[in-house]
Amino acid sequence: MTQLDEQILVGTVSRLINIVSHPIEYARVLMQIGHEPILPRPTTTLFRRPALVLPNVFEYVKYIKNVDGISGCYRGVIPKMCADSISAVAFNKTLKSVKKLMNDMNKEKKEEGKEESEEDERYKIFIYELIQSLSCRMVAIVASHPFDVISIRMMAQFVGRETKYNGLFRSIMEVYKENGVMGYYAGLVPRLIGNAAAIILFSTFSYLIDRYILNDEVTKVYVDATIRVIATTVTYPYLVVSHSMAVNNCGLVAGLPPHMPIYTGWLDCWSHLSATKQLQRGQSLIWRYYAGQQIIRNGKPIVLH
Repeated sequence: MTQLDEQILVGTVSRLINIVSHPIEYARVLMQIGHEPILPRPTTTLFRRPALVLPNVFEYVKYIKNVDGISGCYRGVIPKMCADSISAVAFNKTLKSVKKLMNDMNKEKKEEGKEESEEDERYKIFIYELIQSLSCRMVAIVASHPFDVISIRMMAQFVGRETKYNGLFRSIMEVYKENGVMGYYAGLVPRLIGNAAAIILFSTFSYLIDRYILNDEVTKVYVDATIRVIATTVTYPYLVVSHSMAVNNCGLVAGLPPHMPIYTGWLDCWSHLSATKQLQRGQSLIWRYYAGQQIIRNGKPIVLH
């Protein structure tokens, strides 16, 4: 099997996994934009403190299925597939261009006869790979974001039972009708910042640990996996803000008061979600504790509306 065949196989398997797992992603998007159709129930934490727990992602998917059927669990999957395909193409095209540019720069330096130490060479490789990852990922996000916006808005229709964003081409026109050209890039800035921060965190800490602490290929696999999880967790709030801005003031119930305030920008959204302790919503898919206003009455937590 050639390298090209392997890339095609990996891409195909990845897309199939994304399609199969779409109902979970669907439920998560609804969590991220703040839609909780099932009331939290009283429970206790590991420390035996009273708390309110929200339904886990599987209960949420079951709820969607009961309302819209199995086919309804795949709302928004077509534009999501389009976004994934465009992202992959843009990433690979950018990768080829960046590699060519860097190879040309290396040739020029070699022709000049500049010699570098092993440490300088490793640092240079780190910088090149970081630039390569950042540029490819940023281009891929910008190219595919309009279809991600459409997918998110299709899923957000579950909140108000609308059908405005129905069908790919109709949805493309609907986005323009509601928000103009900028509507296709709603929530783009926090998404770019979050992805860039995650890449920088992962690359930097992976390099530092490999350079100064551990230098073992077997251990590096587990260390890199741990760093990736930490970087994703730290930057997760940017994804919540991005998805919230994608539906904010777009003509859907999910993006309008009282479900969601009309934000002046993504920083306003961040400020509001931070103040209400909602920046992490949707991050945990299993153990989901209610973070809104509540009081304890007779030893039991009660939601304050």
